[in-house]
Amino acid sequence: MDFKLHNTDAKSGARTGELTTDHGKIKTPIFMPVGTLGSVKGIHQHELKEDINAEIILGNTYHLYLRPGLDVLEQAGGLHKFNGWDRPILTDSGGFQVFSLAENRKLTEEGAIFRSHIDGSKHMFTPENVMDTQRVIGADIIMAFDECPPGTSSYEYAEKSLGLTQRWLERCVDRFDSTKGKYAYSQTLFPIVQGCVYRDLRIKAAEHVASLNRDGYAIGGLAVGEPTNDMYEMIEVVNQVLPEDKPRYLMGVGTPINILEAISRGVDMFDCVMPTRNGRNGMIFTSEGTLNMRNLKWANDFSPLDSNGTSYVDSFYSKAYVRHLIRSNELLGAQICSIHNLAFYLWLVREAREKIDTGTFYEWKKVMVEKLGRRL
Repeated sequence: MDFKLHNTDAKSGARTGELTTDHGKIKTPIFMPVGTLGSVKGIHQHELKEDINAEIILGNTYHLYLRPGLDVLEQAGGLHKFNGWDRPILTDSGGFQVFSLAENRKLTEEGAIFRSHIDGSKHMFTPENVMDTQRVIGADIIMAFDECPPGTSSYEYAEKSLGLTQRWLERCVDRFDSTKGKYAYSQTLFPIVQGCVYRDLRIKAAEHVASLNRDGYAIGGLAVGEPTNDMYEMIEVVNQVLPEDKPRYLMGVGTPINILEAISRGVDMFDCVMPTRNGRNGMIFTSEGTLNMRNLKWANDFSPLDSNGTSYVDSFYSKAYVRHLIRSNELLGAQICSIHNLAFYLWLVREAREKIDTGTFYEWKKVMVEKLGRRL
């Protein structure tokens, strides 16, 4: 994998660049739709490519490991061939699932013992077998195995957790570097910076991952219960340490405002389930603010979802029609809202790239943050 940094905004840390993988190029900043089970919920691959213009999507190691299972994925030739997606894929390591399944897991030095949410069967993830699993899945970018502590963790717990994550990371690197990919393209490993909301722990974690000289780095353990300002502070702290010439991926974040604020602090890559999850519930993100499509005020509004045309569906469907579908629990309503929201997120990062390249990002971001905070 190769990364070239193009331009940096003079008034903030925002920057543009380009990632090159064997499955294609990715212009940054970029938002990555989440395809937990190898599918972005309710979205066809041609819609992801042609209508949403996604350059990369995510898969989830925990879920793909359980279903369809590694045997099926390996027989298919990896996730790209299994789901028909020929552009880059990133897989998370299952570390967040370890965090979210706290009642059904046990952490040890060796790894994480957990029970399947599907049938209760017992499994264990270790740094080594998580690397092997992601080799089988075949993502272009794979993530190190880590523990994601809650945002409200005590310093003592966060410090202990970080120590475990760092030891696991060393084992991930050793395993990754001593093995080869199963398919005819290269893979790369991103370490993850943890440390909760504690400045010294985040600095320690960032220095450790930077010393490993990988192709890119992720910032994890944010947007997990901590105050928003703490999240922004931790991003700033970490990005002061991480190499400027490598991509920075903020995991699982977030709202459109979160994304713009993180871009202004030097983040290059994002993912979040919010566009599709909120879309299925009738929440629409637009360039003028957020709409709840269940509200009566849209019942006779025949204007497009976003007057700025941030999504191709704006040319076809009115607010009144989409409200009717959502209120009627029609599957098409959830699909339209999901497509619109994903397209909006991709529009937002494309606009950010253009503003950074033309030197107008700082002023544009201030205007957009005010608009995006509105409930219409």
